[in-house]
Amino acid sequence: MNDTDGMTMRDLDQAEVGLLARLDELGIAWTNERHAPVFTVEQARSLVTGLGGRGTKNLFLRDRRKRFILLIADEDTPVDLKALAADWGVGRLSFARPEALKDVLGVTPGAVTPFALMNAAPGMLRVVIDARLTEQNLLLFHPLRNDATTAVSPEGLFTFLCACGHEPEVRALGSPGRTAAPHVAQ
Repeated sequence: MNDTDGMTMRDLDQAEVGLLARLDELGIAWTNERHAPVFTVEQARSLVTGLGGRGTKNLFLRDRRKRFILLIADEDTPVDLKALAADWGVGRLSFARPEALKDVLGVTPGAVTPFALMNAAPGMLRVVIDARLTEQNLLLFHPLRNDATTAVSPEGLFTFLCACGHEPEVRALGSPGRTAAPHVAQ
């Protein structure tokens, strides 16, 4: 039992099973693989998985007005919070507190994932996706736990987000003022 984050392994298993069932319900193809727990992009990169796909970094942020943002970026996209805040006109960006992460997304640090948006009320946060990710065949995310990785297509990700009531905003990160054409889930 892992109770360091307040959730037992059974809770994590139930959450993951619920997520994968939801992907099936939406007709989203997925592949899942277990591995040692990882907490950083660097640790995830060191994994040798049979999934293929593009690694991501998922940052749970808040702005000066305490509005939450989930940033879903390519693992190689440099993220400069000061530059993003200026580009997005939000004054200041910082990482949200772990308590807010648990309250809003239902996950703990190290397990931040767009799949956790199934736990967040629509309109509760802004979802921003790195435009580079839309050019990939498969994207890699944690399935609500950091000791597994799930691969889905970008289209599958958009379908999932929209089904959860979170219309994502696609932005060309690192390019001030540029917003990619909106992606419409089918």
